[in-house]
Amino acid sequence: MRVARVLCLLLAVAAAAPAGALAQSQSKHPVRMLVPLPTGGQSDVVARLIATVLRESLGQPVVVENRPGASGRIAVDALKSAPADGSALLFAPVAVPVFVPLVFKDVNYDPEKDLAPISQVSRYWFAFVVAADHPARTLAEFVAWAKANAARATYGTPGAGSLPHYLGVMLRQSAGIELVHVAYKGAAAAGADVISGQIAAAVSAVSDFAPLHRAGRLRILAVSGAERSPLVPAVPTFREQGYPAIEASGWHGVYAPAGTPKRVIDQYSAAIAAAVQTPELRDKLAALGLEPTGTTPEGLAAITANDIERWRPIVKATGFAPE
Repeated sequence: MRVARVLCLLLAVAAAAPAGALAQSQSKHPVRMLVPLPTGGQSDVVARLIATVLRESLGQPVVVENRPGASGRIAVDALKSAPADGSALLFAPVAVPVFVPLVFKDVNYDPEKDLAPISQVSRYWFAFVVAADHPARTLAEFVAWAKANAARATYGTPGAGSLPHYLGVMLRQSAGIELVHVAYKGAAAAGADVISGQIAAAVSAVSDFAPLHRAGRLRILAVSGAERSPLVPAVPTFREQGYPAIEASGWHGVYAPAGTPKRVIDQYSAAIAAAVQTPELRDKLAALGLEPTGTTPEGLAAITANDIERWRPIVKATGFAPE
């Protein structure tokens, strides 16, 4: 499908929306899409792709506004203070609606009360990696190595209290091994320390480590999806290797302020769902290691609620409390 056909499809979605919703969105002010992370990262790139298709669909400016800091709370505060009329949206990774409220005590928002779900945009999986020269070539071999080398069994992630952090906790509990967490400020730093031998392993998005895996600098031992990742199709899942409980995906979702009219929510949701199923956008997301989803508002609400309930006991059991 060519670009012109994509735009026609998006414009058709907008034309089919209730007149009130379309008029509401077509104000003279641009729509702000708040992103709780700095520019240049995966979430920022995907947010800009979605902003572009919404801009074409709505026929008005949609401006990405990066509000990093405080684990996403700055961006959520900005959303909460915005009018509930569709003029402000939040593009959030799973950490913001799920993990931040579970991990931090001083969170001044309730994701199920203060965020109006619009659509899950995409999801992705995580990889457990070791150095290319590590003696373990399978997850079973790593578990055996960790039991024999407890003092050296460490793993790094892009941050304490993150989903990769808790995946490591789940492996530690499921395998009955010592596995000490080391927090980094990004996947690149964790990967570099795995390669240099400073830590034994690392967990982050598959897309963070796939290039190094293909280049022979890191070895991905397992991925966290229900199915194998298309980025590294030869690598088995945790489930395939005897750990069915270790299955988890990260995701990106779009939210509006609570109280936003349903007709506006539905218009945005329909536009996103149509956009992520076009070949052009699907290809761009796939190149980032993402699976496009494009759910209904009710679908995202259910995903958010289910993940909160799933991860609550796991987070509590670790006893982790950020400083």
